[in-house]
Amino acid sequence: MPDTPMLQFLGAAGTVTGSKYLVSASGRQILLDCGLFQGPKDLRQRNWSKPAFEPGRVDAVVLSHAHIDHSGYLPLLARHGFRGPIFCTPGTADLLGVLLPDAAHLQEEEAATANRYGYSKHRPALPLFTAQDAQAALRLIEPRPYGERFAVTTGMASVLRRAGHILGSASVELQLGEADPFRLVSSGDLGRWDRPILRNPDFVPEADILLVESTYGGRTHPPDPMEALARVVQEAARRGGALLVPAFAVGRTQELVWMLRQLEEANRIPSLPVYIDSPMAINVSDIYCRHPEDHALDMKLLMDEKRCPLCCKQYHLARTPQESKALNHRAGALVIISASGMATGGRILHHLKLRLPDPRTTVLLVGFQAIGTRGRALQEGAPSVRIHGQDVPVRAQVETLEGLSAHADREEILRWLSGFRRPPAQTYIVHGEPQPAQSLAETLQTGLGWKARVARDGETVPLTRGEGEGA
Repeated sequence: MPDTPMLQFLGAAGTVTGSKYLVSASGRQILLDCGLFQGPKDLRQRNWSKPAFEPGRVDAVVLSHAHIDHSGYLPLLARHGFRGPIFCTPGTADLLGVLLPDAAHLQEEEAATANRYGYSKHRPALPLFTAQDAQAALRLIEPRPYGERFAVTTGMASVLRRAGHILGSASVELQLGEADPFRLVSSGDLGRWDRPILRNPDFVPEADILLVESTYGGRTHPPDPMEALARVVQEAARRGGALLVPAFAVGRTQELVWMLRQLEEANRIPSLPVYIDSPMAINVSDIYCRHPEDHALDMKLLMDEKRCPLCCKQYHLARTPQESKALNHRAGALVIISASGMATGGRILHHLKLRLPDPRTTVLLVGFQAIGTRGRALQEGAPSVRIHGQDVPVRAQVETLEGLSAHADREEILRWLSGFRRPPAQTYIVHGEPQPAQSLAETLQTGLGWKARVARDGETVPLTRGEGEGA
């Protein structure tokens, strides 16, 4: 190729959200991931800014997975003129059919609520994108199976490999050129080994340049969280109040229900009414059952026995707003699992608003809580949180369940990196807050002798097989 291919970091560099990497080569441009920024206001504000590139000039998008911080900018991309294909796995395609319309609905609902209560500085408050924008993006999706090379655009091809993070999640290998292609590999969000629902991550044999996530790059997950979950459920039952679980509708809800079922069958917890108050989580659970290509052995065996692997003994689904509101009148010990996982939106906010002031309530945080989110504030012991323009006092018991993260920890990241036949010329650490990202960079430099450093937001780097940039 006559011109040096370039890579620009437009998100998830120095932070865990907004994954967006622009690759330019031989007059072509593609995006690896296309995510929204979440968390602090200064990051969320970037979603409203003019893109740092021309969406109409982007030839294609290759997605690692369906989480909104990796896919949620797609409706905006389509609104701003992007008309190329969006490549992803079949599982991701199905999940996007649920997640993007839901994200649009939340945007529209939040704007309507802000206008109704008058707590927005904007008159009128507008949604970031609409359901129409989401549908425009969905029409561009072209699923591709794991492990098969496919053309992305002129001079670029890709291979998707299992990442084990959520259903359909993939590590992306982008190949530039035909003969002896240059290989840019993005880990995507790496999952865990030996989990009950999804298969293990696949190893990637080769990369010239590597982007590796670092959400938990500076720590090791604690052992099996089943004992801690049993304790929290038992104590919540003794208090006689609600156990509120803000949980990501994709992955976290399904694994949590799986664990509750195992504890019930082992008589380690009382059987409590469990309400899944998230239409998206309900739909996602159905999608999980339709994709055997991602199933781990335990999941596959239960499916073969025609048993429901993703439900509890007293299992209730709240699909409609009326069914959700009816939970406000439920007294006694019960479990309500509802999105969103960081309490940034969704139905969980209504339950928190009602029940946080009640000391009998337990809030169980079951995933990473980004800086600036309500979940992080609760985790850090905030005396109150702001919901729908009101300060809500926190008298509930707040617990964090460690070890349930769908992200690989430092040791699991290193296990995945051991699959490379040789070190990449350069490794860039992405998708992590500054401390864990720098910790992983130092681990790769000193422990493996790799050329590695933390990617800098907005920077552009050459894609070459040179000696790399080192630390």
